[in-house]
Parts: sequence; structure tokens; C-alpha cells
Amino acid sequence: MRHLQASTRLAGHFDWPGLGQVCCLERTTTTPRKGKPTVEIQYAITSLSGEQADAAFLVKHWRGHWSIENRLHWVRDVAFGEDHCCVKTEHAPQNLAAFRNAVISLLRLCGYQEITPTLRDFSYHARKLLQFLAL
Repeated sequence: MRHLQASTRLAGHFDWPGLGQVCCLERTTTTPRKGKPTVEIQYAITSLSGEQADAAFLVKHWRGHWSIENRLHWVRDVAFGEDHCCVKTEHAPQNLAAFRNAVISLLRLCGYQEITPTLRDFSYHARKLLQFLAL
């Protein structure tokens, strides 16, 4: 369950150009193993005014942001170790990022939703990988 509160009250009290609203998102989740509820609270700021974005609009976009974070950036970091990659010069980082994105997209287009286990399976069973690549 998610509950978002947004307020424009602080916008006029800070010397922060573009500050429109401050937000507080309270998220309650239940862990599958223990069945205990966990409450997380996150804060954010936005340049959107209250007229441009109400709480329902903001929570929808907040969820959208985290779905991108979880479906792409987390996968790139965990499955491909992007943050630990030592390649840092010239065009190589952008090229590797494009390659990682292409692999993730190709796997998802072929119906693989769990990228990390799929890559692990391909690494253990080279023939599956070769069949997938039609080689």
C-alpha cells in the first residue's frame, strides 16, 4: 500500500529556484517469508506546482520511476556488474552500456523476465545460449 502526501507550503520559504512541492511517500509491504509488515518512508521534491501535479499524479510517476530503476538500472548493475566495471575511457563505457541494454531488451522481447537467472543458466549451459543465438 502506498500513501503520498504533497505540499506546496515550503516552496515560498526556501531560496531554491524551481521548488514546487515537497512529497512524502509511505509504503507498507509485507515480507513473503515472515509475513510481517514493513513501513518505508521516502521524501522527494519536485518543480511541479500543485496545479500541475496532485498527489495521485505524483505517486503514479514515482512508481514509474522505480519500475525503470528496478527493471533496467538494477539489472545492469547486478547482472552485469556495471558499477564495478573498470572500463572508463573514451567511448567504451557508452558502448558497453548500449550492449548491456541491447542484451536486456533482446531477452525481454524473447519472453525472459528474470534476466540474472537467465544469464546464469546460459553461462552454465553453453548449448542453450548457442541455441538462443541461433548459432
